[in-house]
Amino acid sequence: MPYFKTYPTQSIRVGDRLLTFEKPVIMGILNVTPDSFFDGGQHATVDHAIAHTRQMLEEGADIIDIGAFSSRPGATTISTQEEIDRSVPVVEALAKEFPDIILSVDTFRAEVAKTCIDAGAHIINDISGGNLDENMFATVAKLQVPYVLMHMRGTPKTMQQLTDYTDIVTDVATELGQRIAALRALGVKDIILDPGFGFAKTIEQNYELLLRTDELHYFGLPMLGGISRKSMIYKKLDTTPQEALNGTTALNTLLLERGVHILRVHDVKEAKQLINLFF
Repeated sequence: MPYFKTYPTQSIRVGDRLLTFEKPVIMGILNVTPDSFFDGGQHATVDHAIAHTRQMLEEGADIIDIGAFSSRPGATTISTQEEIDRSVPVVEALAKEFPDIILSVDTFRAEVAKTCIDAGAHIINDISGGNLDENMFATVAKLQVPYVLMHMRGTPKTMQQLTDYTDIVTDVATELGQRIAALRALGVKDIILDPGFGFAKTIEQNYELLLRTDELHYFGLPMLGGISRKSMIYKKLDTTPQEALNGTTALNTLLLERGVHILRVHDVKEAKQLINLFF
């Protein structure tokens, strides 16, 4: 029998399939950037991206999330065209190599999102919650694809100066609620919530948000938890992202216990084992 359970939530339509959440699903991270905080440069070629995707699928990934723009603090800004040039060949190659794959594209730019969806991706994962591109919500509404709405303030360069909250969970919920209402008004049906661990939050705020994540089930939407190897782990442990797997697993356990539906991870095998232990 399962020891944990996910909170009841709406299903998400992905193309002609229905993604349900009786059991948590795994989103494997595929960074095709040269400068991501953990694995920058390791999967930047199409061949390397295919090989790493195959490994993640074999280990139990349900979704592959392709990121071509590093959002780490201090990351180099690249043009829209460069982001497209990095991501589209990978999307096309993975869609061809793995016909049944579910692909997410990690971008805050509407043009990149549309181009990747046209190339074979299925989900838009926007770290900015639509705040960095005024055309994003309208684009999602027109495409009618699932949208990961993440909480963030400012930009990756300014977000850590925007951590003034009255109550971290209430304020995050209020700001997400405003964005949900805007999406619903445009006719967007499939929304996934991401509290945005590490984005415009102090380490202490991240942990309070994590321990109270279950309060965000108020919206009745699938929830994504993304804490894999983040600074809230390795800075607290005075270590490095490369040595933060144990901490990641510990915090993913807390997220699962609080009913998170999607784990976004670098380490698929360990996340799958964790789910199999409790569900």
